[in-house]
Amino acid sequence: MPAEHALRYSFDQDMFENFTATDRWTKKQVHCVYQSMIVAIATRHADAVDIKFLVDGRKVWVALPHPAWVEYKKRTRRSITDPLALEIAGHYLKTALESGEGIGREMYSLTVEETLAHLEAVVAEMQAEAHV
Repeated sequence: MPAEHALRYSFDQDMFENFTATDRWTKKQVHCVYQSMIVAIATRHADAVDIKFLVDGRKVWVALPHPAWVEYKKRTRRSITDPLALEIAGHYLKTALESGEGIGREMYSLTVEETLAHLEAVVAEMQAEAHV
């Protein structure tokens, strides 16, 4: 996205720090809680940021690739902050659970384009809520 069309947002509330999703296959509500964020190069030698959630008490990791930070900065001149990374990962996790993608997986690894698509979706949701 061109810099002149950069998205404006603020994080007055965390949408995906503590949320529920409906499992597509079982129709059961699952409770998701953010636990931690680590730079994966230190733990698994990956060029990513790993964000850990508990999904009904089970550990689930969402890996966001570092090149997404670079690409977003190049496109918008803005940075992906830690709170924004949490929102991107939570949005992805909720989408994955509700679409039935990879139920039972412990690790989800996003591509740069997937990361940026979820970033745009998070910002659009925030902007919509701000206008309500």
